[in-house]
Formats: sequence, structure tokens, C-alpha cells
Amino acid sequence: MIRFFLAASLLCPISVQADALVAARTLRSGIVLSPEDIRIDPLANGNLSDPESIVGMELRVMISAGRPIERSYLAAPRIIVRNQTVTIAFERDALRIETEGRALSAGSVGEVIRVMNNASRTTLSGHIAADGTVVVSPN
Repeated sequence: MIRFFLAASLLCPISVQADALVAARTLRSGIVLSPEDIRIDPLANGNLSDPESIVGMELRVMISAGRPIERSYLAAPRIIVRNQTVTIAFERDALRIETEGRALSAGSVGEVIRVMNNASRTTLSGHIAADGTVVVSPN
């Protein structure tokens, strides 16, 4: 972060540093962050300083040891991976029908993914519920 101050009618930039979260070791893409993966570095420049805000998030890129962790490097953890067997649920009012299917893509809670019904071989789209069920809705 760069701040400017006025001294004798002259604008001079000064650098202001705050504690930043950095990788405690080299972290590969796709891992879910744990407290052991991060540390606070008072000399690093970064936009994240609260470890609790990123523990449990999934890394989208590899980060070398000592490098700052940026918000853009993080995503919600995937709870469904491609080709995983999933429960497909159709809900309308009080009716709920469930069947088994296969995920055609990976996703996190709330995301829309495509799934294939194993019995009919029909491809459907639905959103991922917190319990890992893919909920399809009527057209």
C-alpha cells in the first residue's frame, strides 16, 4: 500500500506495510488450506491478514514458500469431483425424487454442474447442495 503525505509542499510516496499472510511452505494448486499451511509475515505486502478467513479455502494456483497469499488465489473447496457418483434430486413442492448419477464436472456448494442419470443416460444440470446432492429443478 502506498500513501502520500504533504511535506513542505512536496508530495512524497511512502510505503506502509501491515501483517500479511504468506505460505509457510510450497503449496500446490488444489489443496485445502489448513492453519499449518500459512503464517503471518509483518514484512510482506499482501491484502490478507486474518488466517481464519482463508483456512478451509482451496488454492487455485501454486504458491511458493514465503510468498503472500492473495484473495484471487482462493476458491470455495470442491465437494464434488468429475466422474464422482452423486445423488441427483428432483424437488417440486413436497415431492422429492432421488436417483444415482455421475458428475460430469467438479464443483463447490451452490455451483451449477452437469450430471448424467445412470439409469436413463440423460444429462441434466443442477446446483450442488451442502450435503453433496445435485438438485435439479423443473424447466
